[in-house]
Amino acid sequence: MSELFVVGISWRTAPVAVREKLAFRDDELPGALQAMTAELPVAEALLVSTCNRVEVYGVSRPGADPTGPVRAFLAQQRGLVPADVADVLYDHRGGAAVRHVFSVASALDSLVLGEAQILGQLKTAYGVAGEAGTSGALLGRCLERAFRVAKRVRSETAIARGAANVSTVAVDLAKRVFGSLDGKSVLVVGAGKMSTLAARHLYASGAHHIVVTNRSPEKAEALATEIDGIARPWADLEGLLVEADVVISSTGAREPILTRPLFKRVTKARRWRQLVVIDIAVPRDAEPAIGDKVVAANLAERAKAAEHAARIVEHEAGQFEHWMRAQGVVPTIRALRERFARVADAELQKTLDQIARRDYSAAQQREAIQRLVQLIVNKLLHQPTIALREAPPDEAGLRAEVLCQLFDLQPIAPGEPRDAGEVDDAGDPPREALREPQPAQARGLAEPAPSERKAVT
Repeated sequence: MSELFVVGISWRTAPVAVREKLAFRDDELPGALQAMTAELPVAEALLVSTCNRVEVYGVSRPGADPTGPVRAFLAQQRGLVPADVADVLYDHRGGAAVRHVFSVASALDSLVLGEAQILGQLKTAYGVAGEAGTSGALLGRCLERAFRVAKRVRSETAIARGAANVSTVAVDLAKRVFGSLDGKSVLVVGAGKMSTLAARHLYASGAHHIVVTNRSPEKAEALATEIDGIARPWADLEGLLVEADVVISSTGAREPILTRPLFKRVTKARRWRQLVVIDIAVPRDAEPAIGDKVVAANLAERAKAAEHAARIVEHEAGQFEHWMRAQGVVPTIRALRERFARVADAELQKTLDQIARRDYSAAQQREAIQRLVQLIVNKLLHQPTIALREAPPDEAGLRAEVLCQLFDLQPIAPGEPRDAGEVDDAGDPPREALREPQPAQARGLAEPAPSERKAVT
């Protein structure tokens, strides 16, 4: 049977210096997903890569445990030795995987509790998996349910109050350092999604001198125009750092752009004036030697809301687990229904043919239909009865108990009265219930008079 699983790394298990080594660019995701489902025992897969987590949500092939191969795959895709990241990777299967996905979607597993950004990131990752052809029925059902759970958590709890995402928290951190951003020079490095969110919040928070720099002048100009800021060339980065009071950096660079030698020169030129640098990029824009800024806020204030949200997630995950378990017996239910239908259809057709050939009266038709019902019951119960009677002594009681549960039965002791037509101990219906309709003369039925004959409809 196929099973949901999760393999990943997050801010809980590894610092950003390690997480960034396993990060995937957006353009790398489709190829990685297709390789995973082609080369590993993975039937469905989604890959979410953000500043705080890199995770695979997937469905195993029947009977397989893909968590080990997926762990190795993630490392090898980034040119790493699997053993080097084994301690920081985690995996979940079955119900634990469902709870993890629901918790992530609801921002209960986020660095900033209740942040709104992760839900959009999951939806984007789901869309990428769909376009890559690696998302199927079970994974899709899980993600769609996770999105509904997240919506319920946000509407029924106060967990979303406060900082909405990492970009917002970064701005709040700068405000706590300076008290107010009024009169401060703010430099936004990068013009992607995270930088744009931060720039918008800076503008809304009272920062009136915002400078944007980016490798693409067009993107820098567009963002600067939106926030009434100033776009400056990428080549001026060092000078801009000298002038700024606050730097928020989030680019897509694979190597650090804010290096230690650069900061030595900047610090000297600034004459040791305070500079707040907040790096929210993955991979990091600033070298580790400069310092690792971890932004988090409002955790204590939202702890109570988190407890309520966790109860919602637990309830919803339990319901989804129940649905998944039910899917395991669906093939058996279908086979049972089809077998019963085949038996009923075959016996019905025989009886209809018999009635049509012999031109039965209404009374004879009723008798034939009664016999048909008993024949169907006999055929359906024959195999279960044999299996029960021939069961080994150590299994007979359990089989009988299961049958009683499945068919809501109350066992009848030997000698107790039975309903007419009830199947006897040997598995055969009583003889009187199976007697053939007596045919005319030789078969024991009087030939009906023409006036008694009725057409079969």
